[in-house]
This record gives sequence, C-alpha cells and structure tokens, in this order.
Amino acid sequence: MTRKLLGALGLGAVLAMSGVMAGFGAYAQTPLPKNDYANKASWLCWTGKPGDACAIDLTTTVVRADGSETTETFKPDPKAPIDCFYVYPTVSNDPGVVSDMIPGPEELNVVKSQLARFGAKCRIYAPMYRQFTLTALRAQMGGKPMQGSADPATRGVGYGDVLDAWNSYLAHENKGRGVVLIGHSQGSGVLTQLISKEIDGKPAQARIVSAILMGTRLPLDRGKDTGLFKAIPLCKSASQTGCVIAYASFRDTIPPPANSLFGKAPTDAQIAACANPANLAPGGKGEFHAYLSNGAQIADSGNRRIEWVKGKPNPATPFVSVPGLLSGQCVEKNGFSYLEVHVAGNPADPRLDDIAGDVMANGQVNPAWGLHLIDANLAMGNLVDIVGAESKAWLAKKK
Repeated sequence: MTRKLLGALGLGAVLAMSGVMAGFGAYAQTPLPKNDYANKASWLCWTGKPGDACAIDLTTTVVRADGSETTETFKPDPKAPIDCFYVYPTVSNDPGVVSDMIPGPEELNVVKSQLARFGAKCRIYAPMYRQFTLTALRAQMGGKPMQGSADPATRGVGYGDVLDAWNSYLAHENKGRGVVLIGHSQGSGVLTQLISKEIDGKPAQARIVSAILMGTRLPLDRGKDTGLFKAIPLCKSASQTGCVIAYASFRDTIPPPANSLFGKAPTDAQIAACANPANLAPGGKGEFHAYLSNGAQIADSGNRRIEWVKGKPNPATPFVSVPGLLSGQCVEKNGFSYLEVHVAGNPADPRLDDIAGDVMANGQVNPAWGLHLIDANLAMGNLVDIVGAESKAWLAKKK
C-alpha cells in the first residue's frame, strides 16, 4: 500500500467519529440514483464472482525470534457456512466530494489487508459505495472545504449505499445464513449506524453472528455490556454469538493523549467499548496473531524501513507474521478505554524489535491516533479464529 493509504486509514476516523458524536442524526436520504446491488459489478468482493478483489495471494512468511522463517500458505473456503459483510474505511482519492463506483488501488489494497483472510471462515460480501472521499476530507481538515461537502444529503450518500447493499444481500443472498459484520474506521461508523437503525432489536438481528468494529469508540453504559446498541452486547468469549467486538489500539509506551479521537465515549456516563481479540475475557491478556503487510503500509511508515531479520533480505511474501512479539489487553487509564499493545522486542535476538504502524506527521508520531493504521493487522489471526469459533456456535444453536 502507498503512504497515501496510510493517511486515508487515519483520516477516515474523523468522519467515523463525527457520526458517533452526532448520534447519526445528521444524515439525510441520498438524492442520487440508487446503485444496483443485485449486479455483482457493484461489489468489491463477492466470493466466487469473476474479478473478486478478495481472491488474492495472502502467503505469509512466519519470522520467529531466532530469525528462522517458514512459509504459510492460505486457502479460502468458498463453501464456508456463514457470511461476512464488510465496509471499508475512507480510502478514495477520487477528485469529487463523493467517490465513484470504480474500484481503485486504494479499495483493492485495503481489502487485501483487512478482509480477504476472513475468507477461510466465511463467504465474503464487500460492496463498493460512494463514500465521502479522502480528497474532500483533506480539504475540510485544511480549512478549505469543497463545495457541497457540508450538505447532509451528500454526507449521507455512503450510508445510503451500504444500506441498499445490505438490504439487497438480505433479500437475495443471505437465505437464512449467519453473517458477521466487519468494518474499520469510517466503515465501523457506517456499520454502527446500520446496526443502530436496522438491526439492533429488529428481525435482522437473528442473522447476526457478531459485529467486528475496529478503530472506533462504540459507547457502552458504564457497568454494562450494552449502550448505544441495546440488544447487542460486548463479546466476552469466542463461543458467544450475537455480540460485538470493538476496539482502538495504542502502544503501551504511547497512551492516548487528552485530544485523542479514540478510547473515550461521548459522555461520562459511558465508556468506549474494548474487547481484546487475543483474549475476550474481561481484562484478559493475550498474544496477537498478527499479519503485518510486508510493504509500504507497514515497512515504510514515516520513511522508516523495516528489516524483519537483521542482516537478512526481507521475504517476498505479501505478509509477515511475528509470533511472540505482540500482545495486549484492554485497559482503562486516564479516562480512556482502549486496547493496549505491548511489543516484546529483544535486542539480543536477530528479529526486529519494533513494528511500524503509527500515524506520522513531519517525521513524528502523532500519539492521538495510536496504532489506528494497523488495528486490523495486529489481531487478524485472532479475529479469523474467533469468527470460526462463532460460526460453529451459531450453527450449533440452529440445530
């Protein structure tokens, strides 16, 4: 992935957070013509379709602390018993306020990093949607908003598209199957709206295996497992279904500062949801089964090249896994609730001692964003395993 995509994944959270803070009341019905989501061309990923963007090489080099390497191959399961429905973050560099429906390198790269690996446990559905573009978002943050960017109808186009895609999927593809909702950053914000308005406490909830909302701050009422969602609680085990996994990640050495967008709920009566994919038990610690991109998204963040093993050429595979290096737990500190990530680098062994993934500005880490860029990568293996366990539990309940 390019460094532009690094910025996209970070800046997308601004839009997602504004949706949460506004209680989703600012969105209006889109005035644009509706997309035809019965047409597979409107979908970025659809298991089995020609040109499926998730049918890609996910080969991984496993780099151990002693510097030894093995190759791990990946095989999707086109006959998986459940489905996954994914909404990607703000990545579009299209020139207008809202994006077009043509997949670009940005959309293709993000599903490679955040979604395709779930294909081992579920059939994948990822709609293209006319999102509020990174171009418009950058202009807005620079104090020069593009014409029409403040129009509520324009800002609601993306949500309207995802709603239409969801309804089309339910009507024509679901056929009573369980489904996992997956999103990151703005994608999590859009899915939070969808769950709140169309699923929570409604008939469609019967189809929900779980929701995975990464890089967001889903509000929970203090002392409870519910909050914004009234009937969908926080997940506490991999065998639990009908629940939500939500988190935002920060290094244990760089906790969220007071101005962080993540880790704090809108009111003092609430707390930001945090469920640790490495150990869903409340307060549980665990090792992350990370799949880190062996390319610019990780290795070139802030112009800092990563050498996975000292003095050894980097592997050629698109992903690298580093067992034993990364672990974490959900913590509450200084008014924030977040996934605290520990990097157990050892200068005495040949493997790298740190990872990239921080949002950088002028060569400096921006602590307010934490490890937002790699929220998904950090725990990808754990999340895939959880979806597999949840699938078995959901199917057992149907018998």
